[in-house]
Amino acid sequence: MPIKSRIRTVPDYPKKGIMFRDITTLIKDPVGFRLVIDSLTQRYMTKDQYFDTIVGIEARGFIIGGALSYTLGKGFVPIRKAGKLPSDVEEQVYDLEYGSDKIEIHKDALATGEKILLVDDLLATGGTAIAAAALIEKLGGEIVEMAFIVNLPDVGGEKKLKAKKYNVFSLTEFEGE
Repeated sequence: MPIKSRIRTVPDYPKKGIMFRDITTLIKDPVGFRLVIDSLTQRYMTKDQYFDTIVGIEARGFIIGGALSYTLGKGFVPIRKAGKLPSDVEEQVYDLEYGSDKIEIHKDALATGEKILLVDDLLATGGTAIAAAALIEKLGGEIVEMAFIVNLPDVGGEKKLKAKKYNVFSLTEFEGE
């Protein structure tokens, strides 16, 4: 049973017309969670692109990034919602469909030239990933690749990220579904 079949689709959430792709059913399933981590581990153990650190976006990026950091023997750095980190932070405001939001990273979390694998659960509009990339780059980090469990190509995030010259990888897609 593949990864995609373990992801629940919730119609009309958070608003009418949206088909929400819920990975909680995937990560609750021990075989599904193992498939995700094993697939990403295999990719990055054998990948030519070297990276130093995994950065995960709150909140589901922590689950994937933490497990992947363990299997690959890499450090993990969180990007959090505003007001959640205890020390000096760098912040990035980004646009949402209705309004804006802010994410933060500790100012001392990354070194200049540090190579980064950025992870999150789902790529939709790309807004959060672009904001996270901006934070990483403000600290001098270099993004080697952005990895997601799910890509929603019809929403346009992948195109935005590739237009900014980021390497993007996802384990599965829901296209036009």
